[in-house]
Amino acid sequence: MSLSLSTKTSPFPFAALGIASYTQKVEISFHEIATDVSLDLDGAQYTTEEEIVKVLATLGGLDGESTKAATYFALAKTLPTITAVPDIFSTLDSLDNHLAYRTFLVSHDITAADWMLWGTIRASIRTLGLLKNGQHVHTLRWFSHLESLESTQAALASIVTAKANKARNTKTAASFALGLQNAKEGEVVTRFPPEPSGYLHIGHAKAAVLNQYFAKMYKGKMIIRFDDTNPTKERTEFEETILEDLELMGIKGDTISHTSDYFDEIYDLAIKMIETGKAYTDNTEQAQMREERGKGIASAHRDDSIEDNLKQFAEMKAGTPEGLRWCLRAKISVDDQNKTLRDPVIYRCNVIPHHRTGGKWKIYPTYDFACPIVDSLEGVTHALRTMEYRERNAQYYWMIEALGLRSVNIWDFSRLNFIYTLLSKRKLHWFVDNKIVKGWDDPRFPTVRGIRRRGMTVEALKQFMLSQGPSQSLVSLEWDSIWALNKKVIDPVAPRFWALVRDKYVPVTITDGPAEPEVKTLPRHKKNPEVGEKQTVYSSTILLEQEDAASFEDQEEITLMDWGNAFVRSKTVGSTGEVTSLTMDLNLDGDFRKTKKKITWLAQPTDPYPLVDVTLLDYDYLITKKKLEEEDDVKDFVPSVSEFREEALADGNVKTLKKGEVIQFERKGYFIFDGATDDGKLEFIRIPDGRAAGLASKAGKAVEGSVPATPAPSGVDPQSASKMHRVEKVYGEEGVSPASSSKMYKVDNLYR
Repeated sequence: MSLSLSTKTSPFPFAALGIASYTQKVEISFHEIATDVSLDLDGAQYTTEEEIVKVLATLGGLDGESTKAATYFALAKTLPTITAVPDIFSTLDSLDNHLAYRTFLVSHDITAADWMLWGTIRASIRTLGLLKNGQHVHTLRWFSHLESLESTQAALASIVTAKANKARNTKTAASFALGLQNAKEGEVVTRFPPEPSGYLHIGHAKAAVLNQYFAKMYKGKMIIRFDDTNPTKERTEFEETILEDLELMGIKGDTISHTSDYFDEIYDLAIKMIETGKAYTDNTEQAQMREERGKGIASAHRDDSIEDNLKQFAEMKAGTPEGLRWCLRAKISVDDQNKTLRDPVIYRCNVIPHHRTGGKWKIYPTYDFACPIVDSLEGVTHALRTMEYRERNAQYYWMIEALGLRSVNIWDFSRLNFIYTLLSKRKLHWFVDNKIVKGWDDPRFPTVRGIRRRGMTVEALKQFMLSQGPSQSLVSLEWDSIWALNKKVIDPVAPRFWALVRDKYVPVTITDGPAEPEVKTLPRHKKNPEVGEKQTVYSSTILLEQEDAASFEDQEEITLMDWGNAFVRSKTVGSTGEVTSLTMDLNLDGDFRKTKKKITWLAQPTDPYPLVDVTLLDYDYLITKKKLEEEDDVKDFVPSVSEFREEALADGNVKTLKKGEVIQFERKGYFIFDGATDDGKLEFIRIPDGRAAGLASKAGKAVEGSVPATPAPSGVDPQSASKMHRVEKVYGEEGVSPASSSKMYKVDNLYR
């Protein structure tokens, strides 16, 4: 059973795609040869969207044939023919009234009618645009709910992926979400098996998100299993931080286990392998073994007797000097073209005490031996593995068959790799050990803690992972795409504040300003009143940034944001060419749409209205080369400076923030509050917005492939130009014509 779609279809059948993703009853494929939508259901073909939605509704129990539903199917059919804006508004008005006291159109749950009408609205640019104007709050709430469902997000992401990959008869993200082979609702069990030897990084995030996504999609469960088979690297504290990191991403397993929980069972199965002639002990030196495997040469011990193999394995288990010289190898093949099948090592000695089992064991199974065994024993139905394990899949299946264990389905997907980014734990340790970063949660680090501390949201992470689809291509991605997606998540809810770079501000006298400082309550977010309110101080003396002041022409009319227009009457310039003071007259009847410059400002600090000292932090990549090769020495590609600090003054509202809150300093960018220093100064970390993430170095000194100077300590303040950027049409499209007898404007008019 499959639903075939084309990105070329116009209007696009969003309803069919949405309900297919929601019900999970059919596989979804994008085919670019045809331009129509079709549903193949056990030989029966359905080619109209209405038919498809009704059939899928029946399969999913969504009541697609009710009398009430017929009304909205009819509306979905006529809505695309309505072109006049007043008529569309009238239709939305009627729909809004209907939804005022209802969650969904015809029932307490989502039905086919909801999907049919949602898809029709989404396919109509004009209707969708009018709906998002915000005048039909109940309809917008209903629409946004359907849009925000994980199944909908995956479906929409599949369209983007299909277009980007120019898919031809290939399955995309939707099939990735729906196409787990042999999957049955309520029976799917996935597992995320991190090794407790370090912190989770962005490379692990996709696996963690997808394992949870599939488990929830099929109403199954996910196991978090610590692959603790190497006591040399593993520690209990890493397990704790991994669980904390997963929680940061909103991921929680249904159960938590350890490979070490099964050491007895794995050992017994190793004995079984020896006794059935499917494994043998070997004391060949590592370098020689590697050479023999590469050339397809059998080990001298490959045909040793079962008795000798059991004897040597017992020596290994006891950890004797003789046993330490041996390992256990699976007897699969000597010269198979797939070199992972050339008698791989499945047990080796390690006398270092294990962080959970202590000194009980002196031998430990390899991941390739333990993983299929524990997957089978724990009831895992689908093992998600990144593409670097694809050649090892044959080895995985061989172990299952050789031991007579329950079979497990493997699902391959590509691992995330980003430019200018290191994911090697060994290399990341080097940065920590050499104090180039401040720890594993440093905002420059690709760890989950690092990117979350820099302002990455869980919502953006999930959406980005799902948008990658089933691609198995190993590519290095740009960071700009994930940060641009993150911006869409934070922009609607990030409160707006102001900050001025310290030592670069200019005092301005407002000749007709208020005699005494005045305070007004304004919304923290002009377009989202739910974000809350803030207090803004107005004074006859204000501060502007030097860059703004220097740009003003004599008698120029500018807009003071959240106040109104003003004329620049005089400007004093010092001996160095910098502006030292300004004089302005308010023009509150002026039209802000006619001014070119919209300026942030702060009232001159006075008691009881002080300003707040803040530090704005920005970061560069940790390496200056897009992708390091094996022969590259990481220290040769570290920029001399990768942390940039800028001291600033902010309005007093920032004192109400809690650590981890995301804000926007208008005309500067988005920031996440990182807490206060010991001396009480507030620190804010700049959140990339996707515009400049492709640059190799913000310092402008490092060139890809070059050898920079020895890394400098964090905290060096480079001499650089202001990072301020312009924002067009700050106040939106509507005009403002305040009428007031005082020098202050009417707040309600400005923010309507």
